[in-house]
Amino acid sequence: MQMRKMRLLSVLALLVGIAVVSSAADHTVTVTGKVGCAKCALKKAGMTECQDVLVVTGAHAGEYYLVKNAVLDRFGHTCKGWKEATATGTVSEKDGKMWLTPTELHPATS
Repeated sequence: MQMRKMRLLSVLALLVGIAVVSSAADHTVTVTGKVGCAKCALKKAGMTECQDVLVVTGAHAGEYYLVKNAVLDRFGHTCKGWKEATATGTVSEKDGKMWLTPTELHPATS
């Protein structure tokens, strides 16, 4: 009976550890780049709707698809052109793409 309890506690500890590691996969970053539309400006294959994406070069380089929220609404959609911007938010990966949920999004200052 004592051994059974120890095994159960070990399994529970392992599951809690896995949950902590997976939640730590999302991380907060501040990046500067150009915001444009994945469908209209970047002409991404398979895009059927406008989707803002922040293209970053240098440190943290990549394409960050911006999650639609109130912060992005205040910044405004960039369809055919590009806007320099600095974004702070949480980055996660979904369907092979990096998604940034902005907590701050401002025009970049030179």
